[in-house]
Amino acid sequence: MKSITSRDNAFYKELKALGTSSQARRKAGRSLLDGVHLCQSWLELRGAPEHCVVSEAALANPEVAAIIRQVDMLDAHVTALPEALFGAISQVENGVHILFVIESPVPSTAPALTGSAVLLDGVQDPGNVGSILRSAAASGIRQVYCSPGTAFCWSPKVLRAAMGAHFVLDIFENVALAQLVRDASVPVLATSGYASERLYALDLRHPVAWVLGHEGQGVSDELLNLATHRVAVPHAGKVESLNVAACAAVCFFEQLRQMQA
Repeated sequence: MKSITSRDNAFYKELKALGTSSQARRKAGRSLLDGVHLCQSWLELRGAPEHCVVSEAALANPEVAAIIRQVDMLDAHVTALPEALFGAISQVENGVHILFVIESPVPSTAPALTGSAVLLDGVQDPGNVGSILRSAAASGIRQVYCSPGTAFCWSPKVLRAAMGAHFVLDIFENVALAQLVRDASVPVLATSGYASERLYALDLRHPVAWVLGHEGQGVSDELLNLATHRVAVPHAGKVESLNVAACAAVCFFEQLRQMQA
């Protein structure tokens, strides 16, 4: 295990850039997994990280010690930092100070829509994107396609909200969703609060692709016009509509319910 004590260290400067700049993460093709849960999930589902970074105070934590033992067995690098240096990298408040540096998994090309999938059309809030990824993974959906303008899926906030869902999903970013929908071999269901079709009236016992839109503007008119169905989630309250992440969860699990019935 190596130790770094200087803010001028080249590796530390790289870590700080990855922790604070989306542009740096995109340029480097690397992401930070911050916290015990994400690090454990990566080890279980993907294997060794490029680098494990831990605060000196966290070395006494039993969960951290167990992770470091696993990382050592996989011959990955481990570096310890003083609390002050680690705190300038991490965006997790009151967490256990351990993180992984990983190469962001970026599939080369987006395949055609042939099975159940999620299409995110300009969903901008990282918490919403992460929650949608988590619901998709939990309901058995494995492919997620993101338009330009959708929050970067490998940002720290999306990673925290998804709680490890990234590691079982195939995530495709900067995808031209309209062409994807035109070429789809499964029904495409676009969610809209103004749709006449109701979710619970649809036959979802087969693969479908769900289109979810921008928090304020919803799904674009182009995708609404291309979709096989425009779908609304009925609700009894007086609120105007559901949050996009809540809408996604209702849709995904209604599909799962029907497929398991």
